[in-house]
Amino acid sequence: MLENETSGCGCTGDTQRAGADPAYRRSLWIVVILNLGFGIVEAFGGFLADSQALKADALDFIGDGSITLIGILALAWSARTRARVALAQGLFLGALGIGVIGLAVWRSLNAVAPEADLMGGIAVAALIVNIAAALVLMRFREGDAHVSAIWLFSRNDAIANVGVIIAAALVAWTGQAWPDLLVAAVIALIFLHSAYLIVRRAIEELRAQHASALGKAASK
Repeated sequence: MLENETSGCGCTGDTQRAGADPAYRRSLWIVVILNLGFGIVEAFGGFLADSQALKADALDFIGDGSITLIGILALAWSARTRARVALAQGLFLGALGIGVIGLAVWRSLNAVAPEADLMGGIAVAALIVNIAAALVLMRFREGDAHVSAIWLFSRNDAIANVGVIIAAALVAWTGQAWPDLLVAAVIALIFLHSAYLIVRRAIEELRAQHASALGKAASK
């Protein structure tokens, strides 16, 4: 949905003003701090627990934080540049997904069950962080490809964390590594799905802008 929307509940912001709204910038900075800070913590936790799902989620945190930081800079750029940045975001997310799938396949050859208690505890903390980030961004979830990309990243993180919590419970129950590897693969599929949506939206915007530029040139 590209049209400007407002709602009495504040669930959606003014999409035409989102890119220039100081509140949106503040929200992005909060998300950057949450993602990069907890991503580093979760990465250490993933190695301590020997959990591929935690490592995949930590990679997602760090990637999201880095891309959101770029997003703050992109707020002052043109619509065409913003669409190009969104395209790069989508391609990056897709690369993450392919990398995580490859890692899960490799680990399946010599899988060792992770520390379920540590894995579950970190996943719960990660879910809390992601819910906080998603709530901060919720009213900005409708907008152009770039705005939508940032919202999708935060939403996907929260979904992935629920999966990691379930995997930790299954690891504790079965004493095997397959739930951890399975959730890592599911996280990768979420990456790939969102990458597709972001890339498609960005390409559509770039084509529309190109067609508009050609129309203006022809009318002169």
